[in-house]
Amino acid sequence: MQQAKSVDPTKMGVGRAIAVLTSGGDAQGMNAAVRATVRVGIYTGAKVYFVHEGYQGLVDGGDNIRSATWESVSMMLQLGGTVIGSARCQDFRTKEGRAKAVCNLVKLGITNLCVIGGDGTLTGANEFRNEWSEQLQTLLKAGKITAEEAQRSSHLNIVGMVGSIDNDFCGTDMTIGTDSALHRIMDVVDAITTTAQSHQRAFILEVMGRHCGYLALVTALSCGADWVFIPEMPPDEGWEDHLCRRLTYQRSIGNRLNIIIVAEGALDLHGKPITCDMIKDLVTKKLGFDTRATVLGHVQRGGTPSAFDRILGSRMGVEAVMALLEATPETPACVVSLSGNQAVRLPLMECVQVTKDVTTAMAEGKFDEAIKLRGKSFENNWNTYKLLAHVTAPDVKSNINIAILNVGAPCAGMNAAVRSAVRIGILQGHTMLAVYDGFEGLGQGNIEPMTWSFVGGWTGKGGSNLGTKRTLPASMIEDISLNIAKFNIHALVIIGGFEAFVGGLELLTAREKYEELCIPLVIIPATVSNNVPGSDFSIGTDTALNTITTTCDRIKQSAAGTKRRVFIIETMGGYCGYLATMAGLAAGADAAYIYEEPFGIRDLETNVEHLLQKMKTTVKRGLILRNEKCNANYTTDFIFNLYSEEGKGVFDCRKNVLGHMQQGGTPTPFDRNFGTKMGAKSVLWLTDKLKECYRHGRIFANTPDSACVLGMKKRSLVFQPLSGLKQDTDFEHRLSKTQWWLRLRPILKILAKYNITLDTSETATLEHIINKTGAV
Repeated sequence: MQQAKSVDPTKMGVGRAIAVLTSGGDAQGMNAAVRATVRVGIYTGAKVYFVHEGYQGLVDGGDNIRSATWESVSMMLQLGGTVIGSARCQDFRTKEGRAKAVCNLVKLGITNLCVIGGDGTLTGANEFRNEWSEQLQTLLKAGKITAEEAQRSSHLNIVGMVGSIDNDFCGTDMTIGTDSALHRIMDVVDAITTTAQSHQRAFILEVMGRHCGYLALVTALSCGADWVFIPEMPPDEGWEDHLCRRLTYQRSIGNRLNIIIVAEGALDLHGKPITCDMIKDLVTKKLGFDTRATVLGHVQRGGTPSAFDRILGSRMGVEAVMALLEATPETPACVVSLSGNQAVRLPLMECVQVTKDVTTAMAEGKFDEAIKLRGKSFENNWNTYKLLAHVTAPDVKSNINIAILNVGAPCAGMNAAVRSAVRIGILQGHTMLAVYDGFEGLGQGNIEPMTWSFVGGWTGKGGSNLGTKRTLPASMIEDISLNIAKFNIHALVIIGGFEAFVGGLELLTAREKYEELCIPLVIIPATVSNNVPGSDFSIGTDTALNTITTTCDRIKQSAAGTKRRVFIIETMGGYCGYLATMAGLAAGADAAYIYEEPFGIRDLETNVEHLLQKMKTTVKRGLILRNEKCNANYTTDFIFNLYSEEGKGVFDCRKNVLGHMQQGGTPTPFDRNFGTKMGAKSVLWLTDKLKECYRHGRIFANTPDSACVLGMKKRSLVFQPLSGLKQDTDFEHRLSKTQWWLRLRPILKILAKYNITLDTSETATLEHIINKTGAV
């Protein structure tokens, strides 16, 4: 299925028709997927149709199947739910109903169907495709379609995108809508936390997810809950006593609140439901705690989609169109999904089968198997949760001291990483030391031990509680080595941005001169700029991206109505264009200027001309993003003045420099969860490394692999030696030389209606999920 480079993507869809529909429960981000499908479909030369009201609209036909235009999907990105409507359809479950749907599609010459929904929706789509030929023959015999129409529509191609807040579809790390639902849940948890702390309360929160515990599990990790109940792993016998002991212990060490998360499908070992009220009665009667239960319900489905869901929907939409246009009658119906940061195509029915296997495994009491079948992402979350919950610190100490410091600019999620690193360290028997104010604090001896309760409640706090400084260690290396000896530090966890990376390299170089620095160290990338070599994502970037996207929504809204207005917005990121590019995708920008993609006066001229043409349509507003260091001469003021001059009489301009608001705020669920996993993984790695480096009663680490960056690469978290990353680093501009997200730049331009070529040489190939999960 690899696409040859010679194919012109703007001709791929000529003479073909694509219909897009959303079915089943709505999910935030569906509109982004619909918008991308329509615009990329039009870009390829295909005719694109909306199917309103899901499968019901397909059966009813008529005005429910309407031609889609470029402008008709404008201003859809920031809307929750699905603009084209969704419905549960009984008619489509019958053969007669599906016959009507076939007839409606054949009459319009539609042979490509893009379906956005859950597993029921996608199973229905596959059945529809399998009986297509049989239905054509029946309609032909009945005289409802002509032989020519039957010939022209001889087979149907189907590609699915999974839109479901439950994240219950096997084969994809995240379904469209899951991240936004987590945002809604965390907003509520943060609000509840403040009131619960004021009154010393226990809160029980029921979250959605049907028979999947993903939302509950990630919520528990993201807020440091005391307990979580999920369908995939019922609690052990006697859990009631265990729960009460845990809550009592938490109160005894000074915690003023308890949070228990319950998935709506939670069961005990005997298959009986575990409900909020049941737990509330237990805690109230046994412990006498002031307890409140909250069932979140449909609030989780509503509201504006997060930046992640908009980008996910947009990327899936592009991939879905490519998959449809490359499909042959022999190609199995596929689902486009996400694995790590990569788009993948998976056989639809294999995914459905594995999703059913999870239910079977749970019914048969094979709970470990159910968790494995849910996929790597779910399994990693569960393992991290197990590490941090239901355990007490060991009586035997390891005599190992691990110091943690934050370096560079503060960002949301740093505290979550510190918290999990400290708690995992304590559980390993280590003494965990706080270093205040980065390398400066290490040089000045601003160090003290951290306890379990010291880091309580840190996951939801923005910024850096340890304090950060940009100072590099080279100027104070002797003081640092003296303090490492004085405080008997055996390993370092350095959480920060590019300064953390460079500082780590400086410590590595100084090992030759200072024996005290021959200790294992790990760098955890944490910066809004996302510019640390060795990782596709940094902690804090997702929070900054959501801040920019929300601001862009508000700014765009101010131009609603008849105003012809263009907004020029400057984003942070140093020389790295990640924030500008991704916020451009999430907010529907007309252009995003970045350092990595040089631009000149001709490009600016093209952009202005593009906006002048756009103002002649029904869309009367423009959005331009500029990364702060994209060009020394084409400043934000210069671009603002240029656009203002050239747009005279057609549009006026406004500019906005977002500044440090991008670094602040409470961390998003992604950053809390990512920070928690990174912190835990780093300390477990250091523990193993310390065993390797223990020689004759002391630690001695001088190999390259004893100083690593822990980063997300493609599909997994990996440790890479700092020294090996030097050749891939542009030190002058504080960047990695290879950046995966640059491949998404053409999508941004195509969705903004620029006439550019999309490189289809890297479209995803069909992968098999059955082999990957080990499912039978």
